[in-house]
This record gives sequence, C-alpha cells and structure tokens, in this order.
Amino acid sequence: MKTDFARRQMVEQQIRAWEVSDRRVLEVLSELPREDFVPPGYGALAFAETSIPLPHGQRMLTPTVEGRLLQSLRLSPTDEVFEVGTGSGFLTACLARLSGAVTSVDIFGDFIEAADTRLRSLDIANTALMEMDAMQALPHGSFDAIAIGGSMPAFDSRFFEILKPGGRLFVVIGSGPIMDAQLIVRGDRPIVTSLFETRVPPLCNAPAPPVFTF
Repeated sequence: MKTDFARRQMVEQQIRAWEVSDRRVLEVLSELPREDFVPPGYGALAFAETSIPLPHGQRMLTPTVEGRLLQSLRLSPTDEVFEVGTGSGFLTACLARLSGAVTSVDIFGDFIEAADTRLRSLDIANTALMEMDAMQALPHGSFDAIAIGGSMPAFDSRFFEILKPGGRLFVVIGSGPIMDAQLIVRGDRPIVTSLFETRVPPLCNAPAPPVFTF
C-alpha cells in the first residue's frame, strides 16, 4: 500500500505538475510498478525525481521526462513503436501498454535479458527486444513513433527516414549542460517542436561534438 501511495504521489505531484495531462499516459504510469525496474538498492528512489544509475554507466530517465516523452508521441493502440535504449525496460513497458507493438534495441545484452524477464512477469507480450547498436544499424521496417532514450549532439537523419508519414519522434539534442528535447513529425518536411530543456546522457557511440581549439 505504501508503494501504491508513493506511485500515485509521483504521478500527481511530479508528472502532472510538469504539464502531463494525457489520461492514458497518467494511468499507465500509475499502474506499472516502476519499483520493479530499478536496480537493487535503489527501491527508495523509484518514484523520486532523479536519474537512477544503471550498469555500464547508463541511467534511467526521470519520471517527468518519461511522462513528457510518452505524452508527446500521442500513441494509439495500433501504433508500431521503435525504442532506442531499452535500459531497465520501464519505458519499454509504458510504450507497450500504450501502443500495438514495440521494437526496442540496446547495445548491452544483459539489459535486454533483464528487461525481457521484467516484461514477461507483467504479461507484456507485444515487445521485441534486440541487442543492437542503433548508431551502426537500424531494424528493418518503418514506425509510427520513435523514442530515443539518450541524447545526441546533432540529429541523425536515419531515424527520420524510418518514420512512417505522420510519424512522431522524440529525441534530446545537444551536448550539455542544457539540451533540447524535441518532437519531430514526418510531414512533407520535418516539423520540429522544441518541448523543454533537460540533460540526458548521450547514446553509446553517438558522435562526439566537434572540439574547437584557439
């Protein structure tokens, strides 16, 4: 009961306060056990507005960024979603509950194995998890929505090319200390909306920003 209360507090006091009002998104974040996706020893921080560390130097997105990401993609129950950076699998679970199917890739095989176990324990079966470096290759097919869980110093147009017409893509662009969370929609030309400022660790193997010398 204390865990349920803490989860509701996270949604009502943190996520709603960060301009997340989509009913389906709020319901998913209220129902999914985020505490089951954090590493051992971090249970007390499962609902805190903090970036929880994962193995390999990776980190979970904060609850507010997760909420804004999910809301921005405007997912429908028939959407096909591509996620870059499976991580703990929590965002994968949220995407799966809101859409028709999720293809999620991560460069670390142990993340894929652990996330698959967690998703199966929740009877989430509409996911395909793959060990893959998205900076080197992308899965076949096209997608209604793409969620990129790490930042890039500059946008990689390959991701735009696998969006279906009208598809939506969430990405964080920049090299710090402040980065720009963007929604990119595939129309006749890319439609780019700046959503909010944040700071997110870079994707593994994302190209480093140029270094200027004087």
